[in-house]
Amino acid sequence: MPCLLRNGEVIPTIDDLDENYGVKGSKILVRIDINSPIDPRTGRILDDTRIRAHAKTIRELSERGAAVVLISHQGRPGEPDFTSLEPHSKVLSDRLGMTVKFVDDVIGPAARQAIKELKPGEILLLDNTRLVSEEIIEATPEKHAGSIFVQRLAPLFNYYINDAFATAHRSQPSIVGFPMLLPSAAGRVLERELHALSKLYKPEERPRVFVLGGGKVHDTLRILEYLHANRAADRILATGLVAELFMVAKGINIGRKNIEVLEAKGILALVPRARRLLLRGLPLETPVDFVTEHNGEVRVEAVGTGIEGVIRDIGPQTISMYSEMMKEARLIVLRGPAGVIEDPRFRKGTEELVKSAAESNAYVIIGGGHLNVIASNLGLADKENMHLSTGGGALLLFLAGEDLPGLTALAKSARKFFPQLSAKHST
Repeated sequence: MPCLLRNGEVIPTIDDLDENYGVKGSKILVRIDINSPIDPRTGRILDDTRIRAHAKTIRELSERGAAVVLISHQGRPGEPDFTSLEPHSKVLSDRLGMTVKFVDDVIGPAARQAIKELKPGEILLLDNTRLVSEEIIEATPEKHAGSIFVQRLAPLFNYYINDAFATAHRSQPSIVGFPMLLPSAAGRVLERELHALSKLYKPEERPRVFVLGGGKVHDTLRILEYLHANRAADRILATGLVAELFMVAKGINIGRKNIEVLEAKGILALVPRARRLLLRGLPLETPVDFVTEHNGEVRVEAVGTGIEGVIRDIGPQTISMYSEMMKEARLIVLRGPAGVIEDPRFRKGTEELVKSAAESNAYVIIGGGHLNVIASNLGLADKENMHLSTGGGALLLFLAGEDLPGLTALAKSARKFFPQLSAKHST
């Protein structure tokens, strides 16, 4: 079953690729995202979550008899985590229980020779794609199809698979160029993401409750503008700096110290935009109490009595109120922590909201980053009604209604190489 985008476009899956072309005996280029936290002193990979996530796609393609070549990036040029992918190949070998070969080349003679020699069922990881200067250029799929990067590698492959939702918001050669030249499909990670996110625009998945917090206030405001314009949210529960912004927009006194924090972060300038959304009827709730820090003392302060300390988390009454509001939801999206979760004293609000969502009857989408860690630590990651998104920037832009270049490229490829799928779903 192919994936459908909100505009009705079709993206083939591995099953569609196998049914229409045949995977066995083929060479497949697979774009994954194993960009991981690296210890700058030792070069050791600190978190292999993304590596483990792609194991299913890689193992399945190998077991179906394909020669599998993997490409990914790690860090940015000039940054401490811009490294070779050789350590990643060793971790991936451990997670797969299969040998993952590695070549310290991307598009040069060594890489191309290793690809040519790869046998069915074998797996090869090429080095960091960002060693190729073209990979940091943003351009159209058509332009990238003519890049040296794509032109050097594409003739060596039968098919291309994108399994990297977390990079789908980039319009770079390894993401958008190959689908223009090769039959292409979504890997299992990308497929799961798209099936989860498809619930955001299914009319039967209501009421929809969005719990939005964290520090990326500018991005969250864009999401709120899109959600309201498209009437996609039935209720929005604000936490973190997002809540503070909207409380100021409502005329609620959050205390001088918190106003200073918002001013220092450039958030006060967003108050007019937030106020316009409220005047247009944005269904947004704000906290009624907070956990604050005042002169080194941690305490709970109610909004109505005035707030003296610096806001660090939502308070117990807010946790109870928000948890109650989630009970009747059919779909819950959580993005961004409710408090300063780096400090265990201010982690309870986030943990309780994640638990309440998991205990509801709703399908729950957890928006990457810190919340994924919280859900995993609480033992909730494998719950049937929970989807932990691998996307950061990609999920943000998707929720804000923007097209993701990686998905657009796959949809274009489908029209060219899978016209029967596009025709079937357009009728």
